[in-house]
Amino acid sequence: MGFKMGIVGMPNVGKSTLFNALTRTAAAQAANFPFCTIEPNVGEVAVPDARLDRLAGIAKSKQVIPTRMTFVDIAGLVKGASQGEGLGNQFLANIRECDAIAHVLRCFEDGDVTHVEGRVDPIADAETIETELMLADLDSIERRLQGLTRKVRGGDKEAIQHERLLKAAQAALEEGRPARVVEIDPDDMKGWKMLQLLTSKPILYVCNVSEGDAATGNAQSERVAQMAAEQGAGTVVISAQIEEEIAQLDKDEAEMFLGEMGLEEPGLDRLIRAGYELLGLQTYFTVGPKEARAWTIREGTLAPQAAGVIHGDFERGFIRAETIAYDDFTALGGEQGAKDAGKMRVEGKSYLVKDGDVLHFLFNA
Repeated sequence: MGFKMGIVGMPNVGKSTLFNALTRTAAAQAANFPFCTIEPNVGEVAVPDARLDRLAGIAKSKQVIPTRMTFVDIAGLVKGASQGEGLGNQFLANIRECDAIAHVLRCFEDGDVTHVEGRVDPIADAETIETELMLADLDSIERRLQGLTRKVRGGDKEAIQHERLLKAAQAALEEGRPARVVEIDPDDMKGWKMLQLLTSKPILYVCNVSEGDAATGNAQSERVAQMAAEQGAGTVVISAQIEEEIAQLDKDEAEMFLGEMGLEEPGLDRLIRAGYELLGLQTYFTVGPKEARAWTIREGTLAPQAAGVIHGDFERGFIRAETIAYDDFTALGGEQGAKDAGKMRVEGKSYLVKDGDVLHFLFNA
């Protein structure tokens, strides 16, 4: 599995510029006026992972297939979006389909780029968006609670669970807190996710800074980092302008350009890594002469469910998983070397897959 991250923010903060750079496409029109993006643009990018290339080199794999991440560029939200202002309702619906939210905040000064509120204040921008999402959730909860009344009276167990969870979210929202602060019992997690509340989504604040601040950030991005820490949210500093330039260069040119800017890696890598951490994701590999491939799973995934990411039949007919840790595979020269050294393990249905595991599944068709 990959995951889908919605890129949101006020108009003219650099969302579409960042999207274009990340997906290496001009599919999203980046222009200096509000609502230049009137349909959500979707782009898939390969998740960079140096481990995959190393594994492929050892196994002499003919194909290298990275896992993928989906970005959704959602049009700029403004005050009143929860009531339909600025085409708000349409775009709020698009956010529901995402696993996480990358909230792009303008942390740069540029007189040529108009801010819809006529000022540069990333904290105020964050509060505006959060308020609109909270208002939209409250409206949704009120309507859903009304719709559940008859089923709850009839003793429908799912309806009773949903009513309880909706009321817990409603209580938090009425106190001015997002739904993500509500503590959810593991037994309720499936029902909670089904509610698709906007403010239950994990948030990653993306501080869009000028080229000169890309390596160190600035006072505005420091304010955002403090806010994110208080909320338990993630944060990453990126210059969308730099990412756009890197997207047009080949690998060697990009590395040279990054070095000149004092950066060790592209913003894409940092963004994905922060997204993985935010969602509790990890990677395992399947490696052979035909192909080396990366697969994304959530932390705490058992071997049968990890196999199911490849194909449902693998999960249904799971027998066992032959497992080699990444460090053992690379240190011992591949699968045969790991086997000879006794580093290949046979794991059953209760095995928790670890990040970097090289797996081979055996199953009944």
